[in-house]
Amino acid sequence: MGGGVIGLSVALELRRSGAEVALIDKGEPGREASHAAGGMIADLDPNLPEVLRPLAHASAAMYPEFVHLLEDESGLKVDFRTKGTLAFVEHAVQESDRVRALTLEEVHGLEAAIDPPHDPAYFMRENAVDPRDLVAALLATVRHRQVEIVTGSPVLEVLVEHGAAMGVRTERAVYHAKSIVNCAGAWAAQIAPLAIPTRPVKGHMLSLLFPEATEALLTHVVRSRWCYILPRSTGKYVVGSTVEPAGFDKSVNSYKVKKLHEAAVRLVPKFAGARLHEALAGLRPGTPDNLPVIGETSLRNYFACTGHYRDGILLAPASARAAAEVIAGRKCEWAIDAFSPARFGV
Repeated sequence: MGGGVIGLSVALELRRSGAEVALIDKGEPGREASHAAGGMIADLDPNLPEVLRPLAHASAAMYPEFVHLLEDESGLKVDFRTKGTLAFVEHAVQESDRVRALTLEEVHGLEAAIDPPHDPAYFMRENAVDPRDLVAALLATVRHRQVEIVTGSPVLEVLVEHGAAMGVRTERAVYHAKSIVNCAGAWAAQIAPLAIPTRPVKGHMLSLLFPEATEALLTHVVRSRWCYILPRSTGKYVVGSTVEPAGFDKSVNSYKVKKLHEAAVRLVPKFAGARLHEALAGLRPGTPDNLPVIGETSLRNYFACTGHYRDGILLAPASARAAAEVIAGRKCEWAIDAFSPARFGV
């Protein structure tokens, strides 16, 4: 249930393990949080919760092979960038083989267009992906692998027989299955009988471009307390992102867009001359502790892989692998007890 990047990745992982899979989405797959995501594979972000880091590092390491598989099977190109991140952080972080402190001269050597904040600067060996490319390739791949895809069909409830999940009911039909996986993101809590406690957290973002540009203004992802900026290979620059409690309202607020554009200009003054290509808002699936919900619920044969908040793109490959292992009754290769639905009594 749910056809965002998490649901599609879980469907692919289960299909690769030999299961027959049906994916049911309330609208069109990949048109909610995944469509409005930035695409930073930011496993080195110092703000990442400590308990999430092993899964995040594993997922980031899986990405090159994950993208290669999707490109190979779908025939589509995925904009996967490996130039790294220029991060301005509020507090100094420990250097490693993937994290290096930068002087002001080194910052300008990497990105001459930046007007750097006074925060400590680091080069982080991270990757980035265009989530829309990723979703398109995932969708084509699961279709190629004969996953049944049902669209425009919200799941109303999980059907229960003798204390175990045995199918789902939508507005139009009933589907029977041996295992049910809730990947419904911000809408996960709306599916009866267990309210998996996700909630929508609105985020505005925008993309900028220079129609006449002949060379890139930025090469690296740039992350600061003001905003983040992701260059795309198409010449667009994605700027994010706000964090707003707004229920299920996805309307775009022009003031929020203006403030994001101003933040981008503050970091890269030449963006004052850029054209606004797109402004949109998406609903991230938050949880009470801002950690994902991965594992079997209190209802036998009913599983969750949802609530990834701001890290759905980053965590997709590893979360899907973890969910597939739990569903198959195998021991997961990473510690995921902290993400169990049991912590919320579901």
